[in-house]
Amino acid sequence: MSAGRSFKVKLFADGAQLSEMLSLYKNPSISGFTTNPTLMRKAGITDYVAFAREVLTAIPDRPVSFEVFADDLDGMLAQGRAIARWGSNVNVKIPVTNTKGEYTGPVLETLARSGISLNVTAIMTVEQVRHVAKSLAGGAPSIVSVFAGRIADTGVDPVPHMIECRKILRDMAPSAELLWASPRELLNVFHADEAGCDIITATPDILAKLALVGKDLVGYSLETVQMFHRDAEAAGFKIEI
Repeated sequence: MSAGRSFKVKLFADGAQLSEMLSLYKNPSISGFTTNPTLMRKAGITDYVAFAREVLTAIPDRPVSFEVFADDLDGMLAQGRAIARWGSNVNVKIPVTNTKGEYTGPVLETLARSGISLNVTAIMTVEQVRHVAKSLAGGAPSIVSVFAGRIADTGVDPVPHMIECRKILRDMAPSAELLWASPRELLNVFHADEAGCDIITATPDILAKLALVGKDLVGYSLETVQMFHRDAEAAGFKIEI
C-alpha cells in the first residue's frame, strides 16, 4: 500500500504463480487471493489439486478462491463440496452460468446454505447480481465477482454499474461482498473504492503500481525523459545531421 493513500476496498491478488503469491502474502495489505483455470494453465499448472494444496499450506489464513470446472450442475455441486474440504479459508468459485448459459442458482443455494463460502464469478450484468443475491441470501458469507474490467472493455462505464450492484447486495444479501474483477489499470482501485466495492482483485503488475500513488508528476516526467535518453544511447541510435 502506498504511504499517501489508504483504501477501504480490500486488495486481493489474482494469479497462479506460486512464487508471486508467496511474495504478496508477505504484504499485509494483500487481504486474499484469487485464481482460475485459465491463469493456472498459463502458469503451466498440470495438477490442479496438488497446486491448490501447496497454496493452502503456504497461505492458511487469508481467503483463497479455487474454481470448479465441471459444466453440469451436479458436477459443479460435487466439485464444490470437494474444494471446500481443502481448507477453512477456501472460497469455492462457481461461474454464474455453465457453458450453455444455464443459471447455476441451484448449486449456489445448496452450497451456500450448507455453510460453504462461495465466490460467484464471471458476472457481467446487474440482473445477474440480483439473481445471485437471491440465491445467496441466508447462506454462508460469500463473494460476488463482477467483471468490471470486461464491462469497461465494451465501452460501458462500470462505476454506476458497480454502485447499483452494491445496493442490490446490501438489500438482498448483506453477508455477500462485492468484488471488482478484471481491473485494467491502477486507477480501477480508486474506482472500486469510490463505488463502495468490498474487494478488488488485481494482478501483481497492477498491485506493484500502488507504489506510484502520490508520486510527484514533475519528477515522474523527468524520470521518463531520462529513460528515453538512456535507452536511445544504449541502443546506439544515431541521426546524421
